[in-house]
Amino acid sequence: MSLMITDDCINCDVCEPECPNEAIYQGEDIYEIDSDKCTECVGHFDNPQCQEVCPVDCIPVNPSRIETKEALQKKYEYLMKGVLDRN
Repeated sequence: MSLMITDDCINCDVCEPECPNEAIYQGEDIYEIDSDKCTECVGHFDNPQCQEVCPVDCIPVNPSRIETKEALQKKYEYLMKGVLDRN
């Protein structure tokens, strides 16, 4: 399950810096989440950090991107391999 940001977003800028995978970015009107990078913070934290800091509670699970915790862990490992390979 990757997350998504709904139209309730107020562009408060608090979620983007909290994302350890750099999956959150400023879209045309509101912040957006790159589903290919979102692991719901699996591998980094116990809970999605963007959801923890969002003042308007506008970051639900994306119903079109349902993933198991195991799939999220594999995505995390893949993303971290790319980061480590660059260093």
